[in-house]
Amino acid sequence: MERILFGDNQFFAVNHISDDKSMAQSIKFKEDSAIIRTLDYAIAAGSNTFMCTTHDRIANICEHIRQHPEKYRSYNVFPCMPYAHKYANAVTELGIAGTIKQYVPGNFFGSVFKGGVAFLSKDYLSIMELLIDAEMKMFKGVNTPVIFLQNVVTDLLIGLGMTDVLVAFHKYIAKKYNAEAGFITMNMPKLVALLEQTEVRNPVICASINKVGFRMSGGKELYEHTLKTKQFRAIAMQVLAGGAVSPREAIEYVCSLPNIESILFGASSKINIEETISLIHQYDEKYKQVASR
Repeated sequence: MERILFGDNQFFAVNHISDDKSMAQSIKFKEDSAIIRTLDYAIAAGSNTFMCTTHDRIANICEHIRQHPEKYRSYNVFPCMPYAHKYANAVTELGIAGTIKQYVPGNFFGSVFKGGVAFLSKDYLSIMELLIDAEMKMFKGVNTPVIFLQNVVTDLLIGLGMTDVLVAFHKYIAKKYNAEAGFITMNMPKLVALLEQTEVRNPVICASINKVGFRMSGGKELYEHTLKTKQFRAIAMQVLAGGAVSPREAIEYVCSLPNIESILFGASSKINIEETISLIHQYDEKYKQVASR
């Protein structure tokens, strides 16, 4: 994985602090061309990976990538699934049959039959595979070396003790998509401990990691201890703690931690993208020199 990953929250008006900012972002990115232009800013600044949800509009971005193969030849997209709002809205607008027809890939009746049999036999892993295939439909022909399970599902499975489903997700992503599975969670220490007991080795785990403990279940100290003592590949997200920490302070903190393989951030302007990436490079160099002394 690359050191710097670019996220998509700003494109879909996700702001944890301000409704006014959410509204402004919604207006700014109402056209797909605005999203593509901002992704190109991030690429030019040095971030060659886009980590995104499976929001319907991402299908348009993937189509743009497919139409420009030379420009995006080395560009990676990390899908994060499922995007629950998409299905809720689709069921409201299209009904259950219409939703299945729109999102399930391949033969409609065959997929419905497979899903129906899986449901009746309580074969939850087959249902999961069907849903993964549905979510991956829009990414056909796009580089997707890591595919993530969203925290809304990961953390539910942790709570239910269904570690076997996490392992099944890991296996299916490797087998069907020749990719690595990643897990997004709001409880990194718990997930690391659970996966240690399975056959999943050196997992990719994305979690909130920031100076004030924002959305870090178990507390900042436990996260820092886990990073120092456990083997996994961590991606730090929400490093600005929703705006509670200044960019410089936030980036210095996360760059000072061990075992952070990648930093995920989102920004809506060219100058903010360039400043954040510059800060990451600056503090990476600082702590590299500190470590070498």
